[in-house]
Amino acid sequence: MFPSQTNTIPGDVVYPAGEDLSAKEGFLAVLTHDSGSPEAVLPTANTDLANFIVGDPGADTEDVTLIPLTSGKQYRVKLKGTCNPGNQLVLADVGTAADKGMVRALPAAAGDYNVLAIAEEAGVDGQLILLRGIGPITVTVS
Repeated sequence: MFPSQTNTIPGDVVYPAGEDLSAKEGFLAVLTHDSGSPEAVLPTANTDLANFIVGDPGADTEDVTLIPLTSGKQYRVKLKGTCNPGNQLVLADVGTAADKGMVRALPAAAGDYNVLAIAEEAGVDGQLILLRGIGPITVTVS
């Protein structure tokens, strides 16, 4: 270990859930805080940098395992809608509570989106889609 990297956690991390994540394995999460103490929650804005995957879920305040979404590596994340290999993937619309933390193909609707990954297989709604982390890269659809 390099001296400058003491007290670090390479790879998966464990933090308390800031909301009920008990049924959210394979969903994307955001690391935030409660009065300075770290906690994991689902994204609340379509532009959130949701760069963790819920690996081992749990209820509110329970410890959950988060897998960092790293560029160049493959993962499986819950898909909203459909996609094809090569599609850019962004957060599903967080306005629908059940879709928070899922990914979807880059929509045609105007707006700013954070592309988090590229699909590596065709996918259908609800599938744990094989993807490769790439981002985030902000894309504006007009």
